Amino acid sequence: MFVFLSKVLDLLLAPLTWGLLLVSVGLLLRRRVRLAVWLRGLGLLVLYVFSTEPMANGLQRWVETGAVSTYRPDVVYDAVIVLGGAVDTDATERSGLPEYSQQVERILRGFELLRQGRARQVLLSAGTLDTRPGALVEADVLAGQLQLWGIEPERIVIEGRSRNTRENALESERLIREKGWRRLVLVTSAAHMPRALGTFEAVGLKPDTLVVDVRAHDWHLRGTWWQPRASNLSAGTDALRELFGRLVYRLRGWA
Repeated sequence: MFVFLSKVLDLLLAPLTWGLLLVSVGLLLRRRVRLAVWLRGLGLLVLYVFSTEPMANGLQRWVETGAVSTYRPDVVYDAVIVLGGAVDTDATERSGLPEYSQQVERILRGFELLRQGRARQVLLSAGTLDTRPGALVEADVLAGQLQLWGIEPERIVIEGRSRNTRENALESERLIREKGWRRLVLVTSAAHMPRALGTFEAVGLKPDTLVVDVRAHDWHLRGTWWQPRASNLSAGTDALRELFGRLVYRLRGWA
């Protein structure tokens, strides 16, 4: 139920939703003309502001604050924990080949640690929200990719039951306890790392961290900073969702 509600809340946290709702209400109000005009204007302003680069970058910098890598290159870790979010499962299902999202750096960095001998094994923690029989599980896709890249199957541990960060931590803790691993490094995106680390610590794990997928950039003027872009709207929406997710996890005692 929590997973379902979180997806509904995702919709309500999107500036696109806010803008469309304001414009829609403005169009429906026929007797209060002045209020209707203001609502439509406010809706368009919301859409414009959140579609600009300064707003998107500001939100991205905010959400990536606190993401720190504590990875130690002189340590050989028992396992690198790679969290899901790197695979576009719908596109993968259609093409029959692994298709990746912008979070692909997660599996790339995990692979590098394995190839360089900096981690003995990898724990792929990534399930699916798809309830169809035979639906693709992201951890299985990533495991197949690592094997194609030359990583031995016995070095790959699959956790394909988790559907969110809380379940990532719970399911990973169970496997880590069974394996007896002690030296761990957690790999995930910069925006996700503060919540992910807090969630893993809440179940008793103390992994080092390796931050990847940094999206925010330094402030500098660009000739296109004022132009609305769908990519900016998407980036800002993702940042707002992550910030809200942190609040929910803290209120529930999960992080």
